[in-house]
Amino acid sequence: MEKLIEKAKVLIEALPYIKKFHGEKVVIKYGGSAMEHEKTKKAIMQDIVFMRYVGMNPIIVHGGGKAITEALKKIGKKSKFVDGLRVTDKETIQVVEQVLFENANKEIVSLINESGGNALGINGKSESLIMAAKLETDKDMGFVGQITKIRPEKLDELCNQGVIPVITPLGLGKNGETYNINADTAASEIAATLKAQKLVLLTDVPGILKDKSDAESIMSTLKVSEIEVLKKRGVITGGMIPKIHACERALEAGVKKSHIIDGRILHSLLLEIFTDKGIGTELIKN
Repeated sequence: MEKLIEKAKVLIEALPYIKKFHGEKVVIKYGGSAMEHEKTKKAIMQDIVFMRYVGMNPIIVHGGGKAITEALKKIGKKSKFVDGLRVTDKETIQVVEQVLFENANKEIVSLINESGGNALGINGKSESLIMAAKLETDKDMGFVGQITKIRPEKLDELCNQGVIPVITPLGLGKNGETYNINADTAASEIAATLKAQKLVLLTDVPGILKDKSDAESIMSTLKVSEIEVLKKRGVITGGMIPKIHACERALEAGVKKSHIIDGRILHSLLLEIFTDKGIGTELIKN
């Protein structure tokens, strides 16, 4: 009986959040190790379906970097990265699109549907959802793009129909080019355009750690005004910097909260969104 009562307490704890977020959009960036393990993948898809059935509108933007690297290796092509972005020549962009949309996207849609949801895969360049241009940088990155415009009408329509959009982060250039878009950036821009309630980045770390050697030193809440100080102190470094910037961009555009959580933890989405303590780092405006 005690176990049953504990289950009831968990549901009651979730109730205020279910009420608060009913009808709201939540953009989730899905990638990293969370895409590699069957148990983790299944738990994340169950979380997403749960969110939809309690009245939220989850929108998924996915990555697939490791799978792209493996696919390129099979054709004898070595991956090259500059500032965390994959240099993408004409041959590579074809592999990127194949791996992301034909493989990763279809698998995610299938897993959501198997869990009882109703998902639809969308190539970001189709229906001009993501418009892009060549990334402006002092190094030639090839077909790496920067987003120039998001057209959200299709996403609004799908959410109103109870469908869960699953988006491949590819952009369409003005001359029909296909551009490879960083998934964190794409998720941030989509959340910003939709004025989503939340942006959630699933990562391979517990959150922002005060002490990198201590996994328990998670900063549960981080204000935008604290970011630069933490960068100077070396708390926020490397691959975490673009994720922080993506969260910051979303908040500036009107997204209520951004979250960085460990996607390797089973049911991490539910634990972060529907419990009082959460499990990762939430970023808020000052």
